Amino acid sequence: MADAEVFAPSEGLFLVGRRPQFRQYLRETWQRRRFAFTLASYRLVGGLLRNRLGVLWLVLKPLAMATIYGVIFGGLLSSAARPTDWVPYVVSGVFIFEFFTGCVGSGSKSITSNTKLVQSLSFPRILLPISVVIEQALSMIPILLLLCIVLLVFGVPISVTWLLVIPIMLLMAVFNLGVVLILARLSVWTRDVQQMVPIANRVLFYVSSIFYQVDEVFADAPVLLTIAHLVPTYDFIALVRSVMLVDHPVSTVAAVAAPIWALLAISVGVVYFWRAEMRYGLSD
Repeated sequence: MADAEVFAPSEGLFLVGRRPQFRQYLRETWQRRRFAFTLASYRLVGGLLRNRLGVLWLVLKPLAMATIYGVIFGGLLSSAARPTDWVPYVVSGVFIFEFFTGCVGSGSKSITSNTKLVQSLSFPRILLPISVVIEQALSMIPILLLLCIVLLVFGVPISVTWLLVIPIMLLMAVFNLGVVLILARLSVWTRDVQQMVPIANRVLFYVSSIFYQVDEVFADAPVLLTIAHLVPTYDFIALVRSVMLVDHPVSTVAAVAAPIWALLAISVGVVYFWRAEMRYGLSD
């Protein structure tokens, strides 16, 4: 009893490193949102300045990936599985998926790679994963501009529906943030999670209909088709294709699943990350 009285904080004081109330946590995160934006912009610019080609690498990497995969799978897939607008189809899939891989690849390390910062300053740790998603969102701007150019070069007519890509990408950013928050906390518990991320990304890459028409491949297997339509990364890619490409309407399942995935991921991610707030930075 005496020990409890000794260590009990006096009125007006609080235990350093304690987990704040959830509403207070969200309020403080919003108040310090400029910290996340500043960190994201400086990290993006700093990373580009280390390369001779600078900002060009933002578009050269996904363009090279789309070219390599397009050439390889273009020769392997049957004509039924391969859409007639092969290049726009592949490029749009690779470019949009790049947003997901960039977020989860860097976001899973957002706490463990900033241990000194976490131990030195007092701020909501959720700002670090948020800054990663902001950084990747900023890097997507030139990529989306390149996507528009590629589509025009290959004869895809420009349309006002292209503007719908903006809310779709914002919705995907919300989903990405939810996933990143879960992975960031898991990585603090065990670094093995960071080794599993590239494997999971590769699996999602091949099941997200990047190269093939999922409706054609699973036309005779309705159960598999429904499962394919429920893959989160496929849902966002399908939404982008439906507003930018011709004759690629999004299925009802994918259109409904995308916002549900985003809401579910961010709800679980924020609460799950917040519950371990007092543990970040205590050990490496």
